[in-house]
Amino acid sequence: MNRYIVILLTMLLYSSLSFSQTLDTYFTIAAENNPGLQAAYAEYEAALQKVPQVSTLPDPTFSFGYFLSPAETRVGAQQAKFSLTQMFPWFGTLKAQGDVATLQAEAKFHSFINARNKLYLQVASAYFPLYELQEWIRIEHENISILESYKTIATQNFENGKGTMVDVLRVDIMLKDAQTNLSILMNKKKPLQTAFNNLLNRDKDENVVINNSLTTETLPDNFRKDSLIAANPKLQALDLQLQSHEAAEILAQKKGMPKFGVGLDYVIVAERTDVSVPENGKDIFMPMVSVSIPIFRNKYKASVKEAQLMQESYKHQKQEVTNSLVSEYEMLWFQIQQQLELLSLYEQQIQTSQQSLNLLFTSYSNSGEEFEEILRMQQQLLKYQKMKATALSQFKIAIAKINYVTSKTY
Repeated sequence: MNRYIVILLTMLLYSSLSFSQTLDTYFTIAAENNPGLQAAYAEYEAALQKVPQVSTLPDPTFSFGYFLSPAETRVGAQQAKFSLTQMFPWFGTLKAQGDVATLQAEAKFHSFINARNKLYLQVASAYFPLYELQEWIRIEHENISILESYKTIATQNFENGKGTMVDVLRVDIMLKDAQTNLSILMNKKKPLQTAFNNLLNRDKDENVVINNSLTTETLPDNFRKDSLIAANPKLQALDLQLQSHEAAEILAQKKGMPKFGVGLDYVIVAERTDVSVPENGKDIFMPMVSVSIPIFRNKYKASVKEAQLMQESYKHQKQEVTNSLVSEYEMLWFQIQQQLELLSLYEQQIQTSQQSLNLLFTSYSNSGEEFEEILRMQQQLLKYQKMKATALSQFKIAIAKINYVTSKTY
């Protein structure tokens, strides 16, 4: 069994370069055009804009007041008042706010990376069924051609008295089935092509170039398993969310501390005309200092508790995702091995069926008997050829899925 697998992998590896280039080209087009991926990147860029919003001082406050009834003082009547105040949060508050926003933006970036990898998986999962369909159409065309030649031979044998009209009718029935199957397969191409082109955000009728053969590579045991946890962007995003809520806990504690304000009042004073006094009409400058008193502590305690609970939540989420990734990897590895076993089996069955068919056809040419067995063997050969194409498609989809869970970069 292993010998057949090695032969199969060698055969598939032969045309790997051109096939990879074709699919990689579609990955690039999808990454540049897919609206869902563009939305994820825009979300990341929007999160970056949050950093300067929260890491700078609040705007200073300017106020102006006009005395409708001027307040008389020794040096003159107060006519108008200008005030300018700047508040300062507790030491380190701005840095903590910037840390929270930066970590959340980085988490958004890793979510974007995961969205990109998932898009690649979707493209591959839409591409390989098109290959499978193309193979089925090719196989059905060959089947029709062979059945037409069988019909010609059966008709000649009937005319020469070596066969029966039943043989001709049997071939005719199978030909009609094959032509109907081919028509159905041709109609199936449009919805598959539309789904693929939609992922690339281009016209649904755009031609999709499909290679004539699938490619694969020999996969070692524990293929890319070391990057399953270490490089997974979903886990990295959860790590960053956890760190952001650790920073949010520090921020909540700092917000519970006093805030300081400094300011300056400037009062315009009119000169007195009724008497001459020193510093008559001299305007007033008054520096000010203010301190907020955070005596309502419940909201600050609640903010700290919220951050702690979110940290606990993300720890549980990370463990859940880790468990899911390990389980998914093992199932995908089983599917890969399963498809390899099936491919090896189908290759053997195709060879055996073809040999049997050749022997039966030789016997029929000599005796005109067992034509029904020839048709049965031809259908069996057709079945194994189609099953092989399906197994190849499923094998490549499983590879694409394992590349996704192990965060392969293209």
